[in-house]
Amino acid sequence: MNDRTLKYRYLAGDLLAAILTWTLFFYFRKIRFDRFPVDSTTQIFSDYNYWVGLVAVPIGWIVLYAIMGSYNNPRRKSRLKELGSTAAATIIGVIVLFFAIMLDDELQSYKFYYISFFFLLFTHFILTYLARLVITTHTVKQIHTRNTGFPTLLIGSGANAYKTYLDIDNQEIFTGNLFRGFIRLDTTSPVDERLSTILPCLGTVADCRTIVEEKHIEEVIISLEDSEKERIRDIILSVNCIDALIVKVTPDAVDMMVGHVKVDNVFHSPLNIIDNRMMSDWQYNLKRIFDVAVSLTVMVLLSPVYLITAIIVKVTSPGPVFYTQERIGQYEHPFRMHKFRSMYVNAEEQGPALSADDDPRITPFGHFMRRFRLDEIPQFYNVLKGTMSLVGPRPERQYYIDKIVARAPEYKLLQQLKPGITSWGQVRYGYACNVDEMIDRLQYDLLYIENMSIATDIKILLYTVKIILQGRGK
Repeated sequence: MNDRTLKYRYLAGDLLAAILTWTLFFYFRKIRFDRFPVDSTTQIFSDYNYWVGLVAVPIGWIVLYAIMGSYNNPRRKSRLKELGSTAAATIIGVIVLFFAIMLDDELQSYKFYYISFFFLLFTHFILTYLARLVITTHTVKQIHTRNTGFPTLLIGSGANAYKTYLDIDNQEIFTGNLFRGFIRLDTTSPVDERLSTILPCLGTVADCRTIVEEKHIEEVIISLEDSEKERIRDIILSVNCIDALIVKVTPDAVDMMVGHVKVDNVFHSPLNIIDNRMMSDWQYNLKRIFDVAVSLTVMVLLSPVYLITAIIVKVTSPGPVFYTQERIGQYEHPFRMHKFRSMYVNAEEQGPALSADDDPRITPFGHFMRRFRLDEIPQFYNVLKGTMSLVGPRPERQYYIDKIVARAPEYKLLQQLKPGITSWGQVRYGYACNVDEMIDRLQYDLLYIENMSIATDIKILLYTVKIILQGRGK
């Protein structure tokens, strides 16, 4: 069973639960508070408000669930976690409904408000959770019986890797890791014969991205020998840049003593999960909604600026209005970034080169655009497409990324995020004129990763607006 099918099942269950809850709630209020006769079903459900709610309320619930991430990773749900997330969503949604449809009612006392509130709360929670419980229980059973699972790649080829494979594959309750093979650190790494008779060797760490894509790998488990542990940092940085990949590392004795090892089931093997999520699902979804809303607003309000800028660019120097260049985005995926052209045509015919304040390649109007960052405003289109965000590390070309990573491997952490029109590093440091300055700016972008939130994004945007109004761009 794939994720899409499961998402549709959860979606259908939630819709049916929301429709049934609304119907019962509407009927309950009419009978209990409006004193309709119990047998007046036709009269009750011919009410216009019932049919409006029957459409609007379930849609509202689905939107809320989607924002909270209820449909993400459906095969990895657990019944206990689903209980908590359903309860949290129900409380939030019922409070919104309460203020939207009940406070204007002319009821006899506050007692009726409380009764209505808790009737809606418990009815919605019970019906929604029961539907989800059935789906989740069936999925969990499918995993435990090995009918479905998560394609897994083992990184390591020695005795520790062999032991890790046995520990996971022979667990009392199977947790879903379907091993597709293992990879060595490099071509000189020794291979444990016992491991090679059970799993195929698929290549080396250098082939990891290709193997993950070809084998549709969902989890990577790193199990190295003691003599190889010094390379674990580079391996984690490398595999963390692969989209939607869960990375786990076998712990050593020190990890266990200081309490770094977390498991969510007594039957699971102890593994360190490398969590590369900087925010929760609902925060990521809100960030995306915020990006789209702001970008649409800005593009509408600045449409005269777009037009005037385009005309001036075209008139003041020969060549196209827009400059499009390949940059590297989230999870190392290339994309086309758009700007108003601020340089003369063929400015990089001698090869890639960063711009400086007195760069002769920049047109006179280009200097003005850069001061007020007008050249960047076409990137709101990139934000709408989803290849960029309003706030995030500035995207670079592969040519410069290779130079940065050679000196500062931690740059790869930035590639877990969507690049942004502006960033913490951009606000605090400005544009970089060479690789040294790129590395100096890196510390601010790493600081952003540690402090990601909608509130942080708003602060960075406000400081960016201040810089633009002061003409301090370059």
